[in-house]
Amino acid sequence: MTADGQHIIEPQDRLPETCLDELSSRMKEAAARAGWSELMPVQARAIPYVLHKRDLMCQSRTGSGKTGAFVLPIIERIDASNIATQALVLVPTRELASQVSSDAKTLAGNSGVRVASVYGGVGYGPQLKAFQEGAQIVVGTPGRILDHLIRRTLSLNGLKILVFDEADRMLSMGFYPDMKRIQEFLPDRHKINGYMFSATFPSQVLRLARQFLSKPELLSLSKDHVHVAETEHSYYITPPMEKDRCLVRIIELVNPASAIIFCNTKAQVHYVNTVLQRFGYDADELSADLKQRSREKLLERLRKGQLRFLVATDLAARGIDIHELSHVIQYEPPEDPESYIHRAGRTGRAGATGEAITLVSGQEQSELMRIGRRFSIDLQQRELPADEDVERVVAERLTALLESRLRDRDKLQAERMRRFLPLTRFLHESDEGQALLAMMLDDYYQQTLHAPPVPPEEPVPPEKGPTESDDRPMQSGRPRRRRGKPKQNR
Repeated sequence: MTADGQHIIEPQDRLPETCLDELSSRMKEAAARAGWSELMPVQARAIPYVLHKRDLMCQSRTGSGKTGAFVLPIIERIDASNIATQALVLVPTRELASQVSSDAKTLAGNSGVRVASVYGGVGYGPQLKAFQEGAQIVVGTPGRILDHLIRRTLSLNGLKILVFDEADRMLSMGFYPDMKRIQEFLPDRHKINGYMFSATFPSQVLRLARQFLSKPELLSLSKDHVHVAETEHSYYITPPMEKDRCLVRIIELVNPASAIIFCNTKAQVHYVNTVLQRFGYDADELSADLKQRSREKLLERLRKGQLRFLVATDLAARGIDIHELSHVIQYEPPEDPESYIHRAGRTGRAGATGEAITLVSGQEQSELMRIGRRFSIDLQQRELPADEDVERVVAERLTALLESRLRDRDKLQAERMRRFLPLTRFLHESDEGQALLAMMLDDYYQQTLHAPPVPPEEPVPPEKGPTESDDRPMQSGRPRRRRGKPKQNR
């Protein structure tokens, strides 16, 4: 069992993996429609848990076949004669919603199981029509799903299965508040089965599982072992003269809840920290020159979650033990191969998982490969995000935050807001006006996602506090600011 109460699957409790020949005729027909000749490893191992109604957290990389691992057994469990929504799949982006629903429709074929794709940025008409016709499987982003639930155009009273696809990305997109509000519309958690698929299981994802799933078991596709893989190792190939900008793009895309960024020299530490601070990130630096008292204060901020990024050398970071560090980023491979193990070991602790990311130029790549071979590390190359990739993800993240804030407005606030609609249209028509709008969006984004975290509040006495565990709403895996009630106009 992990520190967060999740059950690691022991060999005696593990369900045996299955194969295509052992599936029901209905599932075989669905697999044939999708052109499957055999099951992929994640499908062979996860499908039995969905069929046996056992809640599951499955650690599996993108592209490993995980969509089929939950969609195929879901179709088997759907009662096609019942038009109620029986399965809800939450995903972080509209592109993924479209992809998963397309795969589900292919697998469903003419079985009578209907699938609806639900996400923002498009009209409500086709989505409402799909609900009216009886969509038993609904795939969508948390924000638009919540919109339908609040409008009562979607009911989850008949829900049997809840799936979180790419749960770590959903938290990095700032969807936690919407996910918690969706929970208010769910049947009793003991009446539904929950399944969570994620590339990593950092501590904030483990907390999310505890809130939505009932005694979930952990299944990891890590070579031939079924256990929690503590750390995922990845690397990006970067142009030598653009490594600083590449680091910023990676941070924007990955959106780590917290990270130590390692450099080989004090000068490099200072430079990287300056770059991050100029871009608006909550960052600070740690080097051997720092006095002991200042060092202790800095590390205390990191341990308490009051500092998001710490830039440090290997020497300065010796002995640092942060239980909820989600990422380690190596701005360059270490000069000493042994240091890679020490660096990567800063994340993936206390039953959680983490990710060790390394940035390499051409020559540095061969050094990193030697380290990987020496310590038998499975290093996964990631495609360097382009500016367009970052723009798309930032736009989706910001839209989700703004939509969530808009839903919280009362009638008076909505009425007050309408006086600015003519100005919005006017600004949109000129380059200068668009620059003003972009500035306001950038300020809101920076203040919401990149400002220093707020220190945890003092515990509330039991008789006045909430009855559930004190898991604060998270944006990017970090505590969200608590705001007071808006003052009413008089």
